[in-house]
Amino acid sequence: MCELLIFGGTTEGRELAEYCCEKRIRSAVCVATDYGAELLPVSEYLRIITGRLDSSGMEKLISELKCKCVIDATHPYATEVTVNIKAACTVTQMPYYRLLRSSSETTECRKVRNMEQLVEVLNSTEKNVLSTLGSKEIPKLTAVKKYRERLWVRVLSNEDIIEQCEKLGIDRFRVIAEKGPFSTEWNIEHLKLSGAEILVTKESGTTGGFPEKIEAARLCGAEVIVLERPLEKGYTLDEIIKIISE
Repeated sequence: MCELLIFGGTTEGRELAEYCCEKRIRSAVCVATDYGAELLPVSEYLRIITGRLDSSGMEKLISELKCKCVIDATHPYATEVTVNIKAACTVTQMPYYRLLRSSSETTECRKVRNMEQLVEVLNSTEKNVLSTLGSKEIPKLTAVKKYRERLWVRVLSNEDIIEQCEKLGIDRFRVIAEKGPFSTEWNIEHLKLSGAEILVTKESGTTGGFPEKIEAARLCGAEVIVLERPLEKGYTLDEIIKIISE
């Protein structure tokens, strides 16, 4: 039996897991990838579960662990995963808490609500684009005019992802395959390499390297377009810690 189950994949989720280990709170963390598992602390108080689960798989896991509550610390843009976690908690009557990532306030960018609006904005110009949205959004970016000549993408260093980009018509040399987070200097290097005048990013907050992207774009004279995160209610890391400590 564990006291809480954390669905992770973010810096905030890792920090919560580290707190639980320090305070000897028995917990389990579920992450989608081996890379996510490698970032977690090794402790007798922490069980690491790797692999993607659908709603029924989550229900089974929650029932087996018999934890006191579930913490959703998944990525703010992983909306489908959050829907599944909520559904599983409803079925199992398990208390659910959403751990939110703090946002970074800035006026030095243009914001769009969704991918369709982003594509519309990019189609209003012929400037080169560097996308740091990740691999899941790349198929939608193929709707950008002349994307084969204009678009560069930054993704995780994974051969399957690189091959996916090539199948979509993005040449390998236009794929920057590296692990973040990236410093301002590295972002500058990538902007220079791509010749991009537009940097596209998610509203990833301080832990996601958002300030460094903004600063790099400012120094390079590039425009920043931000894909806004979905609106949701939840708790900060400090608030979650207070809840589980009561």
